[in-house]
Amino acid sequence: MTFLGIDLGTSALKAVLVDGDQAILAQAEIPLGISSPRPGWWEQDPRDWWDALVGALAELRAARPVAFREVKALGLSGQMHGAVLVDRSGQAIRAAILWNDARAQAECSELEASVLDLARIAGVAAMPGFTAPKLLWLKRNEPESYARIWKVLSPKDYLRLRLSGDAATDMCDAAGTLWLDEAARDWSEPILAATGLSREAMPRLAEGSEPTGELAPALTAQWGIGGPVVIAGGAGDAAGAGVGIGAVEDGDAFISLGTSAQFFVTDDRYRPRPDSGLHAFAHALPGRWFRMAAMLNGASCLQWTARLLGEPDIEILLARAEAAYAGPSRLIFLPYLSGERTPHNDPFARGVFFGLDPATEPVELVQATLEGVALSLAEAQGLLRSAGVRLGPVAVVGGGARSRFWMQMLAHALGREVIRHAGGESGPA
Repeated sequence: MTFLGIDLGTSALKAVLVDGDQAILAQAEIPLGISSPRPGWWEQDPRDWWDALVGALAELRAARPVAFREVKALGLSGQMHGAVLVDRSGQAIRAAILWNDARAQAECSELEASVLDLARIAGVAAMPGFTAPKLLWLKRNEPESYARIWKVLSPKDYLRLRLSGDAATDMCDAAGTLWLDEAARDWSEPILAATGLSREAMPRLAEGSEPTGELAPALTAQWGIGGPVVIAGGAGDAAGAGVGIGAVEDGDAFISLGTSAQFFVTDDRYRPRPDSGLHAFAHALPGRWFRMAAMLNGASCLQWTARLLGEPDIEILLARAEAAYAGPSRLIFLPYLSGERTPHNDPFARGVFFGLDPATEPVELVQATLEGVALSLAEAQGLLRSAGVRLGPVAVVGGGARSRFWMQMLAHALGREVIRHAGGESGPA
């Protein structure tokens, strides 16, 4: 008996094949592109996600054909907050608007004026990256697309629809839309109404551990799987990573360092603190919530620096930075390349290198980038502590966890032990 884990990230789709003891038998990663039709706008074509999924599963099947044939269930996780509009035929109406898109800033103010207690209901103040303000923007600016909506899905749930025909989502991804009543774990009628939508346009809600359907028989046959495959509700990326490393009890904490970054703490009840910039969302497990500092800029900053320096091999850059390390950098890097959520809620914030002079070496930019991201996580830690969270050792997952050097730097910035898990670089998958 084997299982599939599929994580739809922003920069790549990752898939793992595991056995009954959760040992990884095979894994695959398919890179994804991203488009920016205007400054501050970020989109992906949902059809590219499906192609990446098919490609990743083909790699797993080729690597372990017998184990792949024995798959009994699969779980989905993925980037949150994206707006995927589908029509009644299940086709995407337009490109998906992503979590880091900034076009709906004005709509956030409009939503908060329409629903005065929105932040208490939804666990966070309205921010342009969330799904609800994007739909208000589409209603105003693309009425023809808005009129065709059958369902509004999160990115991973578009894959679910293609896999099984079921329009469903988990509580965590629902939380990231801004339409969920977090305490009730149900869609909020007032917030939906403020965007001109009703429950009929929403996917069915399920707990992450609850089955939402089965893999379509045609796909089971096409992929050579021997029997029915149950599809679990799954999770938004942050909560999926939390379940994966066991952050499921009150006070359990970890950091996810992927394209973006999150500092996540599990709660046994709903504890909103929207004034702090922290998100208070439903977890992927029944009776659990979490508070989270959500930063828009994580390991993507290092990828940007690598591109700036013309070095495609990030491992080489990290090795050079570690070899040259002689203490804290004399440069300061503000990592706000895509704006920022926690704590600034400013989609127009921008990155800065400060302290450059004619003697600055490329390797110094790499170290400053690593430090800037680490210090933004230290700022997030301060917000969580101010909210009454007591922290111990913190695990780190996601692509950034590959670098022991970066993790040592992060441990110093946080002033606490940082734990790396075997396979943790696969993140929520």
